[in-house]
This record gives sequence, C-alpha cells and structure tokens, in this order.
Amino acid sequence: MSPGIEFDLLTPEISFQASGEATVSRTIHPSGLRILSESVPGALSTSIGFWIAVGSRDEDSVAYGSTHFLEHLLFKGTPRRSALDIAIAFDQVGGEHNALTAKEHTCYYAKVQDQDVAMAIEVLADMVAASVLDPEEFEVERQVILEELAMADDDPSDVAHERITETVLRNHALGRPIGGSPDTIRASTRDSVMAHYQRYYRPHELVVSAAGAIDHAQLVEWVTSALSAAGWDLGTSAPPAPRRSREFAPMERVSGSLVIERPLEQAVVALATHGLHATDERRPALGVLSSVLGGGMSSRLFQEIRERRGLAYSVYSFASSYADAGMFGMAAGTSPSNARVVAGLMKDELSSIASQGITADELSRTRGNIAGASALALESSDARMMRLGRSELSTGEFVDRDAGLERLSRVEVGHVQTLAQELLSTPLSAVVVGAVKDGIGDDVVQPNGASGP
Repeated sequence: MSPGIEFDLLTPEISFQASGEATVSRTIHPSGLRILSESVPGALSTSIGFWIAVGSRDEDSVAYGSTHFLEHLLFKGTPRRSALDIAIAFDQVGGEHNALTAKEHTCYYAKVQDQDVAMAIEVLADMVAASVLDPEEFEVERQVILEELAMADDDPSDVAHERITETVLRNHALGRPIGGSPDTIRASTRDSVMAHYQRYYRPHELVVSAAGAIDHAQLVEWVTSALSAAGWDLGTSAPPAPRRSREFAPMERVSGSLVIERPLEQAVVALATHGLHATDERRPALGVLSSVLGGGMSSRLFQEIRERRGLAYSVYSFASSYADAGMFGMAAGTSPSNARVVAGLMKDELSSIASQGITADELSRTRGNIAGASALALESSDARMMRLGRSELSTGEFVDRDAGLERLSRVEVGHVQTLAQELLSTPLSAVVVGAVKDGIGDDVVQPNGASGP
C-alpha cells in the first residue's frame, strides 16, 4: 500500500506538508501528552479536540455506560467554572462545543473563530483535567441519560443497529451499547465513575488535535499552560499510552435471526457479519464494495430495492472498523410484510458481487465518488481535526488524501469480488424491528457455498 506518515510513539517532533498546502505537526510532550495540528492557509476558524483512548469497550471495572456518563458530567462544572459558565463561554462567541463517546475513544471538541482559540482550549482543558463530578449534578445527569436511552429506544433504526452489533460481535466488549442500559446507568455510582475518570484522564493518555487557523508552537503553549492551570502535573516524564493491540480477536461466528416486535408502520431490517479491523490493508477494497453495494443513489441496493421495486425509502450498506474487530452490513426500512423479501434482496445483491464481481464502470464511478467526497470533507476543519485524532489514537498512521487516493487506485475488480466472497463465507446475523412475527429465513443468514466467477 502507498505509505502514510507513521505516528510512532518515540519521535518527539514531526512536521510535514499535507494536501491543500496544509502543514501537519505533532509534538510528544515529556509528560506523554500528544499535541497535533493541521494548519490550513486561509482558514478563519479552528476545530479543537481533546481525545482520551477510552470507550465503552473499556468498562470491565465499572458499570456499563460509565464512559458515556462521564462524558456528560465533564460539562457540569469545575472549581473555576460552573456548567453555565462553560456554556456561556462558547455561546457568547458563536462557537460550537460538544463531545462524543465511541467504543474506543472519547472526544471533547469545539469550533471557534481564530481569535477565540485560546479561550476554547482553556475551557476544554479545564473540563478534561478538573471536573468535580458534583454529587447533585451526578443524579441530575443520571436522569438525563435515562431519558437519552429512552429516546434511542424509541428509534427503530437505533434499536436495529444496536442489536445487530450485539448479535454479530456477541461476547466481545465491542458488542455492548455505548450508553449502557437503564439498569446499568441506575447501578452507576459516583465513586466508580470518579475512579474511571482518575484512571484514564491523565497526560500520557491525552491527545489534543486542532485544525484550521492554528500555529503549532502557539497551540503547544496554550494546551500545556491550560492543563497546568487546571491542575495537571506536566513535569513528570512518561511515555505516551500504548495503542490497542491490532491482533484480530477470535470470535464465535454463528447465524441468527432476531425479531423485536414493535407496533410500527415500518420495519427496519439489518443484516451484518464480521468485517475488517482498522489497520487491515483491504479497507480500500471494502470502501469500494460498500459504495457499489449501498453507498448512494446509483448503488445496487438503492437501484434494485427502491428504484425498481419500490420496497424501501432508505436502504444502504455500512461498515465499522475497530482495533481488533470489524463489522459489515446492510439495512433498510420497509413495510412489515416485505421485511423478509427485502432481506433476501439485500443478500442477493451482495451474493451477485461475490459470484460475478463489479463492473469496470462501477469501479471507476466509485473512485470518482470517493475522491470527490474526500475533497469536500477537507473543506471542514472538523473533518481534519477528527482525522488527526483518529490517526493518532487508532492506526498510528496519517493517510493524506493523495496517499488515500493512491491506495484506492490500486483496488481492482477482483479484490472487491474476493472480499465479497469472504464476507459471505461466514454466517450472517439478521435483526428486524417492527410489527413482524417471523424471523428472516435460514436461506438468508446461512453462509454461501464456495463462490467464484
């Protein structure tokens, strides 16, 4: 594959040119703190992210959902700022601030004008390094999260995706829902969440990434000063926290069909199986496969199920990649009476690629689609900041647009067909949410026999 830029954990300073005349720089502070920037000429705003490589998969020592619980609590105040102060700091400059909890990381982020970057860093650093986890706020936020979980449980698409992930990844920690369950949230205690916070929120675990109108040396100064002011000791030397193991996790692979009966006008159907992990060299081929199969209005799923048959409004493919596991699947919303038919058609389209491959025109069209989408994404400082943070935490490699397109250009029709064959050589899992009593037939979830041209 075309080489990216390696983010090893030993080199204290790295700097190089990226696409669009941007300059990427990275500093490993003696405390183990990692700071990355992408300076974009002509940018008027900056996106900043404070990343911790802890997610829902890391909750064996606490109640499930505690990482997401903690993410909420960090907005509730520090010794220097109340929750209202934090909100006002961004609102009064027209900035944006939020956070996300994923299965393998947590990120607190903001986007502001260039003159407000120092303020944003100061507030984010205070939140991350000095949250008080006030006991009264803890109970208020517990109720907020229970309402959030109830809202998600009312969304059949959310339910389908949570349950298909749980079904495919089974007993792996990645199969657990990020937000936990009502029972685990009710079981969470402030002491256990505080212990979780104190264990992971440390300089050698933290990655700060920024993109847009930013000077790297100034960024390093602002970040280190803000964290010190918030109470972190950056004077103790430590290596950065090691990245997760990339060894593929062995998991049981069995077929299964789960029906979650709900009195809905539509049924959500999801089919999925094991996919590729985050550093698998076949990910460009998976990107092509997913795009051809269900990535847009010209995709096979859209054309066959929506345009030709009128059986769905929304139909698509999806893929998730983690350090040691992955998942690939398809989903659609359809009338309950058509759920089984749509599931069969989704598998048929994937089977067609496995047996006959894709066309040269589909490959060319997909390359153009991905190239255009990647160019548009780089217009966003948010996308650049997220790319930096994920590169540092997940793969340890920065893949610029040009390198990514070079990798994409090496994907051939045969690579896509072989990957489709591999995906279909293992059992599929199926989940249906809606007014459906019968599951998906065995002919859909059982693996295909040997496929070939």
